[in-house]
Amino acid sequence: MAIPVGSKAPDFTLKTKTAAGLADVTLSKNFGVKNTVLLFFPLAFTGVCTQEMCDVTAGLNAYQNLNADVIGISVDSPFAQEAWAQKEKISITLASDLNKKTAEAYGVLLPDLIGLGSVSARAAFVIDKNGIVQYSEQTPTVKDLPNFAAIKATLEKLK
Repeated sequence: MAIPVGSKAPDFTLKTKTAAGLADVTLSKNFGVKNTVLLFFPLAFTGVCTQEMCDVTAGLNAYQNLNADVIGISVDSPFAQEAWAQKEKISITLASDLNKKTAEAYGVLLPDLIGLGSVSARAAFVIDKNGIVQYSEQTPTVKDLPNFAAIKATLEKLK
């Protein structure tokens, strides 16, 4: 079960792949600066995940205008995430939760997906500048997308 609104967001440092090599993505770097949208997704190179990340990339300016950083998190390696991002032109930050500890900390680790083992559920969180969860959603199934209108409405209130 996803951690509830009002919770202190579990901090994390995950790896992302950039042109310069591996880099750290740390949630608390945004504290005091901007809000953060965390989008947990099951696996790169899958249909619904590709649709979600491409749609968010296409609307990234809307999130930036709401003073929010968007981070996509999956259990894929940073190298697989980078290949997927290049193939699909995904420009949001993708962070690798290969050890699955961040998904577990947020209460969104699925024990098994179609026999592939544990992966992140599809979930969305809005974390305010103070590190408090202001929006929490785990979708009913991995095929359902988060409620992006509700995410943006939450960010609008935090401006």
